[in-house]
Amino acid sequence: MSKKTRYLFGILLTIGVGTILMRSYCCTTSEEIPEKVVTVKPEPINTGFTIKDLSPNATFAYTSTANFSFKPSDFNLHQTIPKGVTDGIQHVKTHLGNNTKKSIDITAFYTGSEVNTSAFPNLGIARANSIKNYLSTQGIPSRQINIFGKENNDLVITDSLYMDPVRYAISEGNSQEEQELEALKKRFNDNPLILYFQNGQASINPTDEQRQKIADISRYLDKVEGSSITIEGHTDNTGGRTANISLGLKRANAIKQDFIINGIPEEKIITTSKGPDEPLATNTNEEGKAKNRRSVVRINELKN
Repeated sequence: MSKKTRYLFGILLTIGVGTILMRSYCCTTSEEIPEKVVTVKPEPINTGFTIKDLSPNATFAYTSTANFSFKPSDFNLHQTIPKGVTDGIQHVKTHLGNNTKKSIDITAFYTGSEVNTSAFPNLGIARANSIKNYLSTQGIPSRQINIFGKENNDLVITDSLYMDPVRYAISEGNSQEEQELEALKKRFNDNPLILYFQNGQASINPTDEQRQKIADISRYLDKVEGSSITIEGHTDNTGGRTANISLGLKRANAIKQDFIINGIPEEKIITTSKGPDEPLATNTNEEGKAKNRRSVVRINELKN
């Protein structure tokens, strides 16, 4: 190979290697570059303490960017109630006072990842119930307040709190409510709330069906003036009668405390004990004794 040929070959080799390197490091196609996935944290949609009367021709409306707030898996109101909320409550109080047939609907949200520590069917209803009780302390009658709960997995935590998990509306009252409440009482007393206990136990963990009955109790007590319930404690025949009367009352009072913690008014709850005197089943075996260890909750008849 002549010197000139070697020279030309070297030039061609240099160009070829350079082209390969350029394609490898400088000219990667868009298909070869992995797309970077950016996760955008959702921004909270803040409607605040915004209330409008949805009745025809109504003009009442109030808006504040503030709202009630809750800790995750908690139904107790955060201690600080913003001024925009307290001011709004007074406007709502005046409006409902001038329109006694109207009511405010409170819908509180919860997420599917939260733990329901309340006695209500879901954490949203428990939160709405806490707000209802606060509004009652501010002079809004509970009979003019309706509570609802709804799952909403778009809630955003800010400073360890759900800052805006409640929505509101004012509307005309339910003309059929009196009949509905009477039917609720009959249905409830025909199939009362019965809570069973382990031997010597005085606390319970309600089932979903029992939680719904507790919500029914709460609604009835809110809506019907002069209403009340009785919690009746029962035991099996293990031990002496005097001790069992005391244990039955202890169980009834434990249920009462659970109800109070969940916002059912103490003054509307009566407790009593039958001890071993009214068994549902035989006390000669464990299955029968288990049925006798119970508390029974009934709605009382109204006093004339």
